[in-house]
Amino acid sequence: MKTREEVLAYGLSFPYTYQDAPFRDTNWQLVRVHGSKKAFLWTYEKDRQIRINIKVDPEWRDFWRNAYDAVLPGYHQNKEHWNTVILDGSVPDDTLKQMITESYDLVADSPTKRIYDAVKQIPRGKVATYGKVAELAGNPRMARAVGNALHHNPDPEHIPCYRVVNFRGELSGAFAFGGADEQANRLRADGIEVIDGRVDLDKYGIRIVDDVIYTKTTVEPLT
Repeated sequence: MKTREEVLAYGLSFPYTYQDAPFRDTNWQLVRVHGSKKAFLWTYEKDRQIRINIKVDPEWRDFWRNAYDAVLPGYHQNKEHWNTVILDGSVPDDTLKQMITESYDLVADSPTKRIYDAVKQIPRGKVATYGKVAELAGNPRMARAVGNALHHNPDPEHIPCYRVVNFRGELSGAFAFGGADEQANRLRADGIEVIDGRVDLDKYGIRIVDDVIYTKTTVEPLT
């Protein structure tokens, strides 16, 4: 991503966000979270370069600054908690999206972060439905938000979204990281049988009791 329009579009793809231009200088275009009205993405032009400001966990702040010359201490913001990124193409899109996602999670009471944390709990050899992930994330009604969050998964290697299926056990035809065939291949590598694009939830699904994940065939909590 090298343009303001691209990063704004990505920022607005997160739930409950909106664009704002709060200053007289319309050079500053922000993406905020509804409710708190906190901004997690600032965009502006400086020295003929499009730049963004994003919030960062202090544990990762210096890592990003050392990894990329285009990542600088936050311009006009708390430099302990914010980084500036120059959109010159030197930071890979996947990495830039990860940074923006982390900024959103830090600023928002993020359902997205809770969803990702829930998906990480699905053990190898098991699957969960969108509804079960929503339940683990603390709101059984946000199954649709689960699908949206997984489509924007910033770290598929550590957030195993391929282990999530619909309430019938069907795989996603629009699996964001290679399509249904790739999802099936990853599930089979986990030891899960996939037949005609479906998984047997009675055999491979999880159940949740008092916020503890159980398999369908055991009564002991998974560790």
